[in-house]
Amino acid sequence: MAAAREKGKVVRRGESWSPFVPGSIVRIFMKNFLTYTVCEVHPGPNLNVVVGANGTGKSSIVCAICLGLAGKPAFLGRADKIGLFVKQGCMKGIVEIELFKSPDNIIVTREIYVVNNASVWFINGKPATLKTVEEQIAALNIQVDNLCQFLPQDKVGEFTKLSKTELLEATEKSIGSPEMYQFHCELKNFREKERELENLCREKTTSLEKMKQRVERYKQDVERYHECKRHVDLIEMLERKRPWVEYENVREQHEEVKQCRNQVKKELKCLREMQAPWTRKIQEAEENLNNLDMKTRDNTAEIRNISQKCKEKQDALEMKDKQIEEINQAFRMKKDEETNRQKKIHQTQKIIEEWQNELATMAVCENLQPKIDAVNSELKKLQEEKANIDNDVSDLRAEKKNQEQEEKRIIDRLGQLNNIMHMKEENLKMRFRDTHSALMWLRNNKDKFKKKTCEPMMLEINMKDSRHAKYVENHISSNDMRAFVFECQEDMETFLVEVRDRQKLRVNAVCAPPESCVENLPSRPIEELHRYGFYSYLRELFDAPPPVMSYLCYQYHVHDVPVGTQKTRDMIERVIQETNLRQMYTAEEKYVIKVSSYTKQNISSNMCLKEAQYLTSSVDTEERGQLENQRQDIINTLKSLDTRLTALFERQKLLDHKDNKLRQEKKELLERGNRRRQLESKIGVKYDSLRQLEQDAIDLEKEFQLANVKIKEINKQKAELVTELMHLMKRIVPLNIIKVDLAFQMTRVTAKKNRLQSEYKAGTVQLRAAQQRFHELDNRKQLLYEKCKELMKQAQHICRLGPNQDFPEEFKVAFQTLPNTLEEIDAFLNEEKTRASCFTGLSASVVEEYNKQTQEIQQLTEYLEEKKNELNNYKQNISQVKEKWLNLLKVMIEQINGKFSKFFSSMQCVGEVDLHMENEEEYEKYGIRIRVKFHSSTELHELTPYHHSGGEKTVSTMLYLMALQELNRCPFRVVDEINQGMDPMNERRVFEMVVETACKKRTSQYFLITPKDSQARIQTT
Repeated sequence: MAAAREKGKVVRRGESWSPFVPGSIVRIFMKNFLTYTVCEVHPGPNLNVVVGANGTGKSSIVCAICLGLAGKPAFLGRADKIGLFVKQGCMKGIVEIELFKSPDNIIVTREIYVVNNASVWFINGKPATLKTVEEQIAALNIQVDNLCQFLPQDKVGEFTKLSKTELLEATEKSIGSPEMYQFHCELKNFREKERELENLCREKTTSLEKMKQRVERYKQDVERYHECKRHVDLIEMLERKRPWVEYENVREQHEEVKQCRNQVKKELKCLREMQAPWTRKIQEAEENLNNLDMKTRDNTAEIRNISQKCKEKQDALEMKDKQIEEINQAFRMKKDEETNRQKKIHQTQKIIEEWQNELATMAVCENLQPKIDAVNSELKKLQEEKANIDNDVSDLRAEKKNQEQEEKRIIDRLGQLNNIMHMKEENLKMRFRDTHSALMWLRNNKDKFKKKTCEPMMLEINMKDSRHAKYVENHISSNDMRAFVFECQEDMETFLVEVRDRQKLRVNAVCAPPESCVENLPSRPIEELHRYGFYSYLRELFDAPPPVMSYLCYQYHVHDVPVGTQKTRDMIERVIQETNLRQMYTAEEKYVIKVSSYTKQNISSNMCLKEAQYLTSSVDTEERGQLENQRQDIINTLKSLDTRLTALFERQKLLDHKDNKLRQEKKELLERGNRRRQLESKIGVKYDSLRQLEQDAIDLEKEFQLANVKIKEINKQKAELVTELMHLMKRIVPLNIIKVDLAFQMTRVTAKKNRLQSEYKAGTVQLRAAQQRFHELDNRKQLLYEKCKELMKQAQHICRLGPNQDFPEEFKVAFQTLPNTLEEIDAFLNEEKTRASCFTGLSASVVEEYNKQTQEIQQLTEYLEEKKNELNNYKQNISQVKEKWLNLLKVMIEQINGKFSKFFSSMQCVGEVDLHMENEEEYEKYGIRIRVKFHSSTELHELTPYHHSGGEKTVSTMLYLMALQELNRCPFRVVDEINQGMDPMNERRVFEMVVETACKKRTSQYFLITPKDSQARIQTT
């Protein structure tokens, strides 16, 4: 297929006899694209069969057609980034497609850059935008995103998943006339607009009816408003007259009150003249009473002064009595002191006598030095042994301190490892809350299980190097990563009954194989794979408990899946051919190799590795185990050191007891030698004390005489104080008599004053009543005057008159027809207000609203009529477009059904294609229904991805595409490896139909990609 090309050269293919239809592919050029370094393909105008083993680049041609004609990478289903289609190790790839067009062909060139996944477009060698390319391709009716025209390998299964509506639209685009799909879109838009107009007309009609009813109600309110206005005008005139009538009434009251006030003023003057004599007598009595009160206060002050002096004399007498008692107390203390001195002398003499007797009986001092030397020798030996024990204790304590420091270091390191484990648990809790809840239950109920249970694998697996986590996570499914592992089936069922059935938690659990697979060996040593860039098997990259590792070896064969480097990726084709490995990893990709059931050749697929999420934080279990063992050894060593220290402390305690005993014995020996000297010294000290006591004798007779002299002097002072006290008592008696006399005089004057005040009070009550009456009348006169002024202002304000303005004649005429008293005016006013109040909720806005609503009804009626006309126009348009579209659609479906049924009949099967609709007017729900029957014993069934087998779906898809082939107006069709699921018989029949259909004159170009050997069939055809 490879050939040189002249880049940018425009090939003329415009001859009328050309077998190519406009838009057919004349040439495909690829450079550094997927598996090709340089490749150029020149397809024919009809059937083009691309045959080759897996991995030889068949699908690369399909990818080149799609991407070279502005297709999206996601449509191919291989990768989502355009840069991944560039050959490994290259930074730029080129795809060039030459399309037939008269008079000059179109050459579309796409340069793909790995950096930033960018693309640069050219048309006939000139730079162009993606939009320009898409317009040129669309003009040739090329639709690489239409599964009816372009069916890549990874999208074959999706064709049968197309809904009826999607299949109809794809078929319309593929083989229908341009106006057919346009009619369909117009019908959907017209129907949507029709629904909107129907809803709008319905809403506006309802609003119009409501507005008419509202206006009818407003009409009655307007009539009531005018009637209410007449009552309001009468009320206004009554309210204008009422303040004038009220003013006149108040003015008359003011004149009456003024006359009464003047009369009371004269009566008040006469009463004041009659009260003058009584007032003078009461004043004289008050003056006399004040003089007596002053004399009484002076007398009381003098009595208080003398009484204070008497109290001072009494206090002085009490002080003298206390001094006498203190002198007697001092004498008694001297007497007691002398008695105690005599007792001490007697006791001292008795002690001296006892010590002299003991000294007389004490023998001559014996020689105690040998015994003291023997005790000193024993004490020295004890001190040496104690020093040795102290040294041993110091050494043991130092060793214990070192061991405790090492234990603290190990505990800190274990804490760091436990923190990593805690982070993994928090990650589990955040991502899978139900699994975390089940984990908490498992940890609290491990006693319910017979064998060892393992926590979720993402917690149990510990990576030796976190950089390798992505290989393990891409190899083990997410469900198994959070699954619990059990060693026996019974334990797993017990766990699932509790957490799934009872607690309603969504968790996964697996059971390790009965026979352990931990020790399973790989198919070949890793050393044999080093030359391909492999450095380890997956099992060697992580640690896990035996049940988990056994399950992973059994289920995922982690012991036999090698991990390689970029070197492996660079020589991947050689690795696949030479190693026969089924799974492998390179630096950034995973490769899976399968054997074709037809050709027995290898089929490889690769995928980019996802970033690790669960195993990036790993705990080194080997280090953790070593630390646990070291900690246990340190604990045992500390226990041994504590035992040895306890024994040494017991020995120290025994030696201390023996040392104290020897020191006591030595002390007693020394005391026996020093006792005589001590007794002689003590006797001398006691004789000195006895002489001092005899010298300190007290003369009680002399002390008694001194005390009597002091007492006599104090008694003399007491006699003088008593004399002064008696003199003061004599002075206070006359003063008390005067005080009593003054009290009697004040009582008489007070009684006289009270009698005068009683007589005066009778006249005062009448005077005060007259004064109160005068003040009340005066205040009322003033209030009435102010009220008159206020009422005048109020009346002028209501009638809108100025202060000096004359009363209008029109008011006089109007007031004459109205009542003249307040009662009549109020009655008439209340009657009119009652009548006016019957017209509630009315205002001047009622008339305005009535006029406004009337105008709105007219506008809404015109608007509704306009929309109804517009709705009728839409219905007419729908009817016209629907007839055109259905005519075209039915003809197209009849043609497709004829071809489709014919193809199925040739295979001794039945197939039908018909138009499916749920509602005749729901144009967006119209669809194409495919019904097939592959066995005579079954009924026709609608083609679905669930009811039919993979081969049946593939045959149906292929025959439907062939039915479109003769009707197709698209320039080419691509089908990639659709025959994978067919049996040999169906495959041969379908292939013959493809050849027969695709090789007719003026049919569109056909690309069939297949890995099977069809050379014989091609030659036969």
